[in-house]
Amino acid sequence: MNDWLGRAAPDLETIEQMAQATVADLPERFATPARGVVIRVEDFPPEDILDDMNVDDPFDLTGLYDGIPLTEKSVMDVVDRPDTIWLFRRPILDEWAERGDVTLGQLVAHVMIHELAHHFGWSDEEIAEIDRWWE
Repeated sequence: MNDWLGRAAPDLETIEQMAQATVADLPERFATPARGVVIRVEDFPPEDILDDMNVDDPFDLTGLYDGIPLTEKSVMDVVDRPDTIWLFRRPILDEWAERGDVTLGQLVAHVMIHELAHHFGWSDEEIAEIDRWWE
């Protein structure tokens, strides 16, 4: 499920399946806690998210982590919603089409890893160990 060879653009469910495959492929020490993060796939970021982030063009945002990073969590935190990774299908498809040098599965995995990095509090070096994007 790491590639897309269909003639029609993949739907939201297909993008979510690609994201779930990324989680399954993580080293086990990360895969288990990553399974606790909710994955939401929408065509575009909701207006309130764009406004909160001061993003004018919805195509500029491919993904977003919404939660408290594990490095900052405390048992004293009042949790009002689960940690969530948002993936935005249309901006991802747009970037994929513009790039032309990666598969759709690779791009979804890259966005997913980047958002998981916020959740885990990974450094750039730790991200590079997981996401060999440049290879």
